Amino acid sequence: MRDFSNDHSALALNTATLGHNVDGHGAGWPIERVIDACAERGFGGIVFWRREIGGRAVEIGNRARAAGLAVAGLCRAPFLVGPLALPTRSAIMDDFRASIDMAADLGAPVLTIVTGGVEPRTLGVSESLKRVAERVAEAASYASTCSVKLALEPLNPVYGGDRSCLVTIRDAIDLCDAIGHANVGVAIDVYHVWWDTTLEAELNRVGAGRILGYHLCDWLAETRDVLVDRGMMGDGVADLKAIRAAVETAGYCSLCEVEIFSAGNWWKRDPADVLDTCVERFRTVC
Repeated sequence: MRDFSNDHSALALNTATLGHNVDGHGAGWPIERVIDACAERGFGGIVFWRREIGGRAVEIGNRARAAGLAVAGLCRAPFLVGPLALPTRSAIMDDFRASIDMAADLGAPVLTIVTGGVEPRTLGVSESLKRVAERVAEAASYASTCSVKLALEPLNPVYGGDRSCLVTIRDAIDLCDAIGHANVGVAIDVYHVWWDTTLEAELNRVGAGRILGYHLCDWLAETRDVLVDRGMMGDGVADLKAIRAAVETAGYCSLCEVEIFSAGNWWKRDPADVLDTCVERFRTVC
C-alpha cells in the first residue's frame, strides 16, 4: 500500500468539499481561487461539478493544468432512472451526452454516474438496473470517441429509493460486465462502501483497469443527515486504511479524491482551513 505520510501528491479535491455544489453553501470562492489554493498546498488533482463549469470547460481545464493539477474527473452524469430523473428518456440521454461533452472539453478522463433511484411504477431495483445498463451501454460508445470513461458509483443503501438503485459494489461490477464496454468501470466511495464486508472479495473481481476513482470521507457515528453530514477522514467509524488497502490490492494506484458533503460543519468553515485539514488527515489517517 502506498505511503502518504510524507507525500500527498496523490490527493485530489472534489470541490463539493467546499460546498460549491449546493446553492447557499460554502464560502463562494471563485473556481480560480480554489485551483490556486489546491496548487499551493501540493494537491495532485481536482474534480469539478457541472454546475460550476457552465460554458467554461476548456478554460477551466486549462487553468487547472497550468497550475499543476490533474483534472481527475467531472461530477456527474444526470440521473438515468428514478423519480429525480428528467421526465423523458430522450431528455435524459441528451443530458447524458452533454455531460460527456463537458468532460471532454474539460479534459477530464472520467465522468461519474449516480444512477438515480427506483423507476416509478416499479418495485425493487432489478428493472431499474436493467434500464441503467441499457442507457449506459448506449452512451458508452459515444463517450469512448470523446476519450471519456464512465464510472458507475454505487451509493449507500439509504439512497436506494430516490438517488441510486445501485447500492453495492457487487451490482456495480455485474453492471459493468453486462454493459461490456472497455471504458465503463466503477468508482469506490468510502461513504458508500465502508459497511460492506464483501468489498475486498468483490474488488478481486473488478480488475485494475475498471476502478476509475477512489473517494475519501468518513461516516459519522451520529450522522444527522445522510446526504449532507459526511465526516472528515478520521472523524468517523470507517476503516480508511483497510478500504484503501483493498482498493490498491485490486490494482488502483491513481488519485484519492476527498469528497465531503457537510452543510452543518465543513461547509461553514474557512476553505483554507478545510484544505489544510484535508492534507493533514490524508497524510495521517488515510
